[in-house]
Amino acid sequence: MRASDRAYAALREDIVEWRLRPGAVLAEVEQSERLGVSRTPLREALGRLTAEGLTTAAGGRGVVVTDISLDSIDELFELRETLEVRAAALAAVRGEPAVFADLQAQLLRAPELLSSEDPARRDYYALVSRLDDAMDAAIANSYLAQAMRNLRVHLVRVRRLAADDTARLKAASAEHAAIAEAIAAGNSRLAEAATTVHLHRSLTHLKATYAAR
Repeated sequence: MRASDRAYAALREDIVEWRLRPGAVLAEVEQSERLGVSRTPLREALGRLTAEGLTTAAGGRGVVVTDISLDSIDELFELRETLEVRAAALAAVRGEPAVFADLQAQLLRAPELLSSEDPARRDYYALVSRLDDAMDAAIANSYLAQAMRNLRVHLVRVRRLAADDTARLKAASAEHAAIAEAIAAGNSRLAEAATTVHLHRSLTHLKATYAAR
């Protein structure tokens, strides 16, 4: 792996996982030493992160991690609804019913994964990622799939604002199961409706959590 790719991957993960919080200054000398790369590949990595919207130039402060505001959350969900509702409809038409029927069964059991032994909810989020991957494969549209993958980077950051609330995650798993069920049934209108409901409830919870910070 090239040094710039290594630096990019490490910084991206730190930003998404909130180890580098919004507003954090990414000083070249400090980050070069921390990541064990020279300043040229670090600049390349920072350029890629800025292109993704994860960092931004802040005048004399250099490059900083972008903030997350209520306005930005609304904007993300406007785009998310446009992409994911369409993707759900396409998946219902083009997807393999057995794949989504199996995912539905797993998602109905998802609350079992929300144990105190896994505070990071890795198993739960891995299952949700499998649903995302199945959707990407089912829609057979590389442009739409890439747009959703780009969006998910920001959604993972936003998700941390919800503090991994167990009650909300249990409700979300049922909503995901309803989406998978509609796709497995080949019912595009129901898949659209189930996705719309899930996104509405997710946004409502996120905004309420944000306001309570």
